[in-house]
Amino acid sequence: MSKPVPSGDTQLPAVQHMLVRYAKRGKMRFASHRDVARAFERGVRRADLPIAHSAGFTPHPKISYAGGAQTGVASEAEYLSLGLTSPREAADVRERLNAALPDGIDVIAVTEDAGGVPASRLTASEWQVILPGLTPEDAAPAIAKFLALDHAPVERLTNKGVRRMDARSAVIALGVLGEADRGVALEMVLQHTVPAVRPDDVLTALREVSDLAPTAPPLMTRLAQGVLDESGMVQL
Repeated sequence: MSKPVPSGDTQLPAVQHMLVRYAKRGKMRFASHRDVARAFERGVRRADLPIAHSAGFTPHPKISYAGGAQTGVASEAEYLSLGLTSPREAADVRERLNAALPDGIDVIAVTEDAGGVPASRLTASEWQVILPGLTPEDAAPAIAKFLALDHAPVERLTNKGVRRMDARSAVIALGVLGEADRGVALEMVLQHTVPAVRPDDVLTALREVSDLAPTAPPLMTRLAQGVLDESGMVQL
C-alpha cells in the first residue's frame, strides 16, 4: 500500500514518465501480478523516487502496468510506467529500483517515454516453453498437426467460470528450438487476443490433437513483448 497523503495536500503533477522493462525470475515467477505490484510500490518508496500520486483521500502512486505474466510463469519482458514529479536520469532510476526490489524482480531497462505502455504497442509476445521428458521428435509431429488446424478450441477454468477460446487463432509462430535440460524447448509467438490465449492453452491444444504431454510441469518464459514486424519478430 502506498503511504496515505492527507486529502487537503496538493498533489504534484507528473512531469516525466519512465518506461520500465523488468524480469520475473527464479522463485518470483510464482508471484501473482498483485504481489509484483506491491513489490514495486514498496520499491519505489525505498528507492526514494519522486513518484506522482492520484488525487483523493487515499492517493495511489502513478504506476501503470501493461498486463502481466500469469502466476507460475517467468518473464524477461514485463512493462510498467512511472509518473515522476521531478525529472530523473533513466540510469539512476534503474539503479535505485534494482537496489530496492526483491531478488527475482530485476529491472532490465528504463527509458523516458511520455507514451507509456498502451495496448497498441503490446500486441504480441514471444515465448520459450520447455517440456520435460519429451524430445524434439515427440514435439515436431504434434506441432505439425496443430498448425494444420483452422481452429483449436480449448477451455480454461478461471475464477469467473469456464472460458472458451480458439488457441490456433493466436499462434503466429510455433516450432521446436531444440533439446533442453531433460526435455525439449519450443518457441511460440502469440498474438494478444481477447480473451487472451496463453502458452498453456496452446499446450492443451497440442495434448488434445496428439496426446503430447510433458512428464512434469512445463517451464514457460516470456522472452519479448511488443509489436510484430514484417519478419514476424516481436520488438519493443
